[in-house]
Amino acid sequence: MTGRLRDKVAIVTGSARGIGAAMVALFAAEGAQVVGLDRQPARAAMNGVLHLTGDVTRPEQVTAAVATTLARFGRIDVLVNNAGVNVFSAPLELADADWDRCLDVDLKAAWIVAKAVLPGMLAQGAGNIVNISSVHGHRITPSSFPYPVAKHGLIGLTRALAIEYAARGIRVNSISPGFILTPQAEEWLAAQPNPEKERRRQEELLPCKRLGTPEEVAYTALFLASDEARFITAADILIDGGRTQLYHE
Repeated sequence: MTGRLRDKVAIVTGSARGIGAAMVALFAAEGAQVVGLDRQPARAAMNGVLHLTGDVTRPEQVTAAVATTLARFGRIDVLVNNAGVNVFSAPLELADADWDRCLDVDLKAAWIVAKAVLPGMLAQGAGNIVNISSVHGHRITPSSFPYPVAKHGLIGLTRALAIEYAARGIRVNSISPGFILTPQAEEWLAAQPNPEKERRRQEELLPCKRLGTPEEVAYTALFLASDEARFITAADILIDGGRTQLYHE
C-alpha cells in the first residue's frame, strides 16, 4: 500500500461487514487510524482499527463515539456514512414504522453523524465526508419504496452540506453503488428459487456483464477521502457497471 491516508483519522459507519468492512480494511492499510461504528460487533480485529458499537440513529450514542475518537486520536479527518437498511415495498403497502426505519437509518442518521463531526472539522479548517447513497438515488424501480426517497435525500444532503461549507475546508461527496456482492446480496441470491439463474440474470442486466465487489466501492471512497480528490466536492459517483445509462433493461 502507498499510505494515501497516512496521518488521517477516519470514522466509518456500518463497518461490521460488506462495503463498510471493506472500507475499514482498505483505509487502515493505507495508513489511516480508523474507527468503525456499527450496531453489530466487528467480525475480526484489525491493526489500526478501533471498533465501537453504537446505533447511528441515536444521537447520544453517536456523540459518545465521536468523543471516544477525539479522546483517542485528537481529530477526525474523514467520515464515511455507510450505515443503511434496505426497505422495499409498494407505496400503499408500506407500514408507517418501515417508512420511519428507512428514513431514520438511510437519511437522518447521516445527518446525525455529520452534525457530530462537523464542529471539529470546521475548527481545524479541514474535513471530508463521504455518503454512501445508491443507484436508487438516480433511478426508480417499482415496489422499491421508500428506499429511493431516502437515497435521493442523501444526495441532496451531500450537495447542501458541500456548498454550505466548501469555503471552510470541508468536502462532502457521495457514492452510488449498484448491485454489489455484499454478504446481504449473497444471502438474497441464495434465497431465490434458482440462485445461479438469478445471478446470471442480474449480471446480464449490466453492460459489463458482472456484479460489483465491496472492494471496488471501497477504492472509490479511498480516492474521495484522500488529498488526491481535494478539488472534488458536491459530487456523486455512480458505481454500477454502467446500468443506469441504459435506455431500457
